[in-house]
Amino acid sequence: MKEPQVSVGILSENQIDFVLLAPYQINNKEIEGKHTATYKEGKIEWLGTLFDELLFEPVNKTNSEFEIKDVTIGINFHWERKENQRFQGSFKIIVENGKLTGINLIHVENYLTSVISSEMSATASLELLKAHAVISRSWLLSQVQKNKTVSSQQKSVSNFTQNEGELVKWYDREDHTHFDVCADDHCQRYQGITRASTEIVKEAIRATYGQVLTFDDRICDARFSKCCGGAFEEFQNAWENILHPYLLKQRDSKDYTNLPDLRLEAEAERWIRTSPEAFCNTTDKNILSQVLNNYDQETTNFYRWKVEYTQKELSELIFNRSGIDFGNIIDLIPVERGTSARLIKLKIVGSKRTMIIGKELEIRRTLSTSHLYSSAFVIDKTDIEDAIPGKFILTGAGWGHGVGLCQIGAAVMGEKGYSYSDILLHYYKGATIKRVYYSP
Repeated sequence: MKEPQVSVGILSENQIDFVLLAPYQINNKEIEGKHTATYKEGKIEWLGTLFDELLFEPVNKTNSEFEIKDVTIGINFHWERKENQRFQGSFKIIVENGKLTGINLIHVENYLTSVISSEMSATASLELLKAHAVISRSWLLSQVQKNKTVSSQQKSVSNFTQNEGELVKWYDREDHTHFDVCADDHCQRYQGITRASTEIVKEAIRATYGQVLTFDDRICDARFSKCCGGAFEEFQNAWENILHPYLLKQRDSKDYTNLPDLRLEAEAERWIRTSPEAFCNTTDKNILSQVLNNYDQETTNFYRWKVEYTQKELSELIFNRSGIDFGNIIDLIPVERGTSARLIKLKIVGSKRTMIIGKELEIRRTLSTSHLYSSAFVIDKTDIEDAIPGKFILTGAGWGHGVGLCQIGAAVMGEKGYSYSDILLHYYKGATIKRVYYSP
């Protein structure tokens, strides 16, 4: 197997401004400099002509760059912003959903250098970086294979179930049909060569070149999140109902067997309201800075956190985020929890309507202007008048879906001297590290 190429969706806009910083080739012509592509009547308008698709390929494949202006990063997160980003490889522009989509075509190892530089700090330990290189490569190649399978079967993939009293929805890469993965946190944070890669990141990529996690000779869907909150969530509780044997419940600790059944409400309450020992239970700023870029560090509480809403704030928030008028919010009732105490289903009881929502990301999106840190939370109500609470207090655990590698926990393990293989086999039970292609 040769090193594959991957297609990464960078942005979707009515107009894309970009700069070819070296000679690129299109339609047997060389071109460079500043350019603008605009959506017009279902086509791409560029240099006064309409096109169905544009593909700019570098003349010098080892030393060419292009820049895209005003790329949105952190979409729907509290730190969402725009920045100019630079990339290597080829640049494709297509028409998609009434807009233009800009796509970067790049080899996997170059893609990974950017992902690791974007996801991790330059201060991260070598073993942590090697572990992250393996899981990022595994996740990417598993998605490429999944994309091919879905396309070959020519069938739509459902990501929700809905009836009058319940909406259960999950968010995955099936949103992307014209490229393999997107560039934002919805997939893996990819910012081209905008974030300068360091020698230690390059060393981690070289040391693990072509290595992936496998289970039963299939590449693992190696998910990861910022902070599991002390316990791993299982795949099927966050996405489609598929049980991956390597993504099972476990405590994020050396004593990984001592984990209460957090699907039970009483155990979940006790777990979330306390601060049990775990690898990711750390306030060490040096360790946190290994995993968190500057804008991630705008949030400081990961292991345990608290959010408060007034009645007015919560009712307006849920209406704005869901489009459903529940009236006054009378109660938030846990219906079903996963193996990390994350809510899979939550009942919203309003004065006008009652409804159950899920899965974890839909709950987080509904109860926050961006994304609630996680769905592992318990609810307290205060200032109750005529059965209507004046305030809701959410006390929670972890940041993200909690499936697979916990980045903060893995950073702690790296500092404690664990090897990258030890880290990987802690978070992916029964998996095997295997090289699927070699350096040329």
